[in-house]
Amino acid sequence: MKDSVEINQNWKDKISNHIQLGGIETSVLDNGAGRGTRIAWINTGTGLRFKVVIDRAMDIADAFFNQHSLAWISHGGITYPQPFSDKGIDWLRTFGGGLVTTCGLTHVGGPESDEFGDRGLHGQISNLPAEIVSIIQPDPGRGNLGMSITGIIRETKPFGPRLELRRTISATLGQATIRIHDEVVNRGNTPSPHLLLYHFNFGWPLADEGADILWKGSWSPRNGEENAKIFKEGNDFKKCQAPLDDHSGGGEEVVLVDIEADIFGQSVCGISNPKIGLAVALKFKKDQLPWFANWQHWGKGEYVTGLEPSTHPLTGQAKAREDGSLIFIEPGESRVYELELDVLHDEETIKEFLIDYN
Repeated sequence: MKDSVEINQNWKDKISNHIQLGGIETSVLDNGAGRGTRIAWINTGTGLRFKVVIDRAMDIADAFFNQHSLAWISHGGITYPQPFSDKGIDWLRTFGGGLVTTCGLTHVGGPESDEFGDRGLHGQISNLPAEIVSIIQPDPGRGNLGMSITGIIRETKPFGPRLELRRTISATLGQATIRIHDEVVNRGNTPSPHLLLYHFNFGWPLADEGADILWKGSWSPRNGEENAKIFKEGNDFKKCQAPLDDHSGGGEEVVLVDIEADIFGQSVCGISNPKIGLAVALKFKKDQLPWFANWQHWGKGEYVTGLEPSTHPLTGQAKAREDGSLIFIEPGESRVYELELDVLHDEETIKEFLIDYN
C-alpha cells in the first residue's frame, strides 16, 4: 500500500485549502513550562504529523503516526529555552526528550573543564531559538506537494566562537517521511571546534517490550563490557526490554557502534514493532556522521531508547582535542548533514526493510 495522497488524485477540484490534505501550521504555546515557545505542526497527510519546536533549535518534540506516538516525551515536556543551562548537567533540566534533540555545536558528552573553557552536558544548541527565514507550504493544485520550514540558530558570543546552524525540515504530502538538512557555518574570524549529535528518542508504543532495535556493526559498551548488564555477548540487546528496576533514576546503558554503510555510503538503523504494525528507518551518511550510539533507559515511567548518529563518540571536546579527532571549522567554512526518517506502515515495506537484519 503506497501513501495515498501521492497517488490518489480524488481530491482534485474538491478541496478549497491545502490544509485539508496537510501542511505547516505555526503557533505559540500558552501554558505550563513551555509558555511563550514557538512551534510548528507539520502534517504530511499520511497519518504522520510532528511538532517542530522553533524556539528549541527547531528540534522535533511530539511525533505521531495515526494514533501511535513515535517519540518519548520526558516528564517536563517542552520548556522555554534557557540559553545559560549549559553548566554541569543543567541540560537535563530542559531535556524534553522528543523525537529529535540536537546536541552540540562545540561539545557533545558529559560536562568538562580545561584551559579552553567550561562545557556542560551536550552543549548549548538545543536551548537556542531559531530565526525563521522561510516557510513553504504545499500547493497541490499546482502539483507542488513539498513543504518546508527553514531557520537559523546562532551559537555565538563576542570574540568567538560564532557558529550558525541553518536547518531545513521538510516533508512531502503523501509521504510518511521527515527530512532534516543542516548546514553549520563558521561566521567568526578564527577556527571553531565542532561536535554534533542527533539524539533520536523513541518511546511507547513504538518502543515496547519485544520490539526490535535495528542496527548493524561492530560494537562496544561505552563503560566497558565488564560493567555492562545489557550489552554483553550472548544477550539479546536488540530487543526492547520490560521496565527495569535498576534503570530507576539515572540507570542506563549505552553502546557505541561502528555502524555499517551500504555501497552508497548510507547507514540505516531503526525500530520495528510488529504488535502495532509500524517501523521507522533512520538514514544518514556515514562520512558526515561516522559515530553511532544506542542508548537504552528502561526505567519505570521513563521508558526510552535512543538512536544517536554523531560526528564523535560521547567522550567530549577535550578527549577529541587530545586524540586529534576534533573537527575545526575554518572561518567561512561550512559542513552539511542530511538525515531522513521514514515511517513504514505496510507489511510488504516493513518485510523488505527487515531483510537486512534477519
